[in-house]
Amino acid sequence: MLAALCAALVSCGGDRASVLKVYNWSDYIDESVLPEFEQWYQEQTGEEIHVVYQTFDINETMLSKIEKGREDYDVVCPSDYIIERMLNSGLLQPLDFASIPDSVNYIALNKSPYIQGVFRDINPSIDANDYSVAYMWGTTGILYNTEEVTAEEASTWDIIRNPKFAGRVLIKDAPRDVYGPVLIYLKQEELKAGTVTLQDLMKDSSDESIAAVEAYLKEVKEGVLGWEADFGKEQMTKGRGVVSLNWSGDAVWAIDEAAEVGVSLDYVVPEEGSTVWFDGWVIPKYAKNVKAATWFIDFMCRPDIAIRNMEETGYVSSNGSLEVLESQIDEEFEPQDLSYFFPGADSVCVNPVLYPGREVIERCALEHDWGADTDKLLAMWSRVKGDSASSWTFIIIAVTAIAALAAVVASRRKVSRRHSHVRRK
Repeated sequence: MLAALCAALVSCGGDRASVLKVYNWSDYIDESVLPEFEQWYQEQTGEEIHVVYQTFDINETMLSKIEKGREDYDVVCPSDYIIERMLNSGLLQPLDFASIPDSVNYIALNKSPYIQGVFRDINPSIDANDYSVAYMWGTTGILYNTEEVTAEEASTWDIIRNPKFAGRVLIKDAPRDVYGPVLIYLKQEELKAGTVTLQDLMKDSSDESIAAVEAYLKEVKEGVLGWEADFGKEQMTKGRGVVSLNWSGDAVWAIDEAAEVGVSLDYVVPEEGSTVWFDGWVIPKYAKNVKAATWFIDFMCRPDIAIRNMEETGYVSSNGSLEVLESQIDEEFEPQDLSYFFPGADSVCVNPVLYPGREVIERCALEHDWGADTDKLLAMWSRVKGDSASSWTFIIIAVTAIAALAAVVASRRKVSRRHSHVRRK
């Protein structure tokens, strides 16, 4: 009701300065923090604000509205490569947090050195930290059934081509998140020899590399149970799939859900190396309420708010505060070195799926936007999947359709850790 009233206010030419338009992924926030922000903002500034909150499911949907429709969203939460694309296209406003008092400048207080470094690498000429603030982050890896797959078998990306698991492999329908790991696997000799770096590979859109990845994926194809945007983790919890190229956030959801029905899953970042991904808050070029947007991003970085959003979504906050770290400590896990993310935290017991240790993160790199070459990636992906889907794909489609209603009911039992991005391009 509030959102509708605020939308009407805006459309009727009301006081836009009292309205904050937020555009975020579906199921990617604890929505109870929104009215709390309104109250906090008034307490801090003496001004009233009403949040109009809308969601999207695909990065490109959001980008198109801003790029072509010039929508006046004040705050949006794109993925890393879209942040890069928007930055390169001049679609972002620089962030000015100097206007926020030091006592409540949660961004300055809780920055993670790792996050700052990765964002600095997005564009060598423009520091993305000046235009964006990371929200959630994670890795890409292998989710596997521990009763069917050994840890050694899961430690390499080549497991998706292993004939032992044919018909039980699930792969994300997300070309850039598959291209990067496969290229890393294929370029192992060059990486070990030091002739290329992980960052080099993340920017490699050469015809040669695209052809190599395409050839490899065509070998993999017949053993693929499904190319999926979101249903893969459920298939893993039900034991229909035993190997899944997946994101860490989905992996945590699947591991927890599977344990409840007696299925044992685990997640690993393969030894060859992998990719990290981020989503971040930005203020688009056509924003109307920059002041409130700036304060909103700051509020999202307050430790207690970051913790609540983590608990609701199941993903990992990019917040580097000790409060966030302490909320994740669990003696069930072996200690690991997280000093790259939390200064001084060189031996902490936390879930390594959520927070990989230093030795893991050092073999991971951030994906990059390909610009005009993105069409080459999509064309390759289309050729790989093609019209001649494997026989397993039709089986999974049928099974998924039959189980759809049950899945909806089951998803309502557990709200947290269910979010999944469609990072198609």
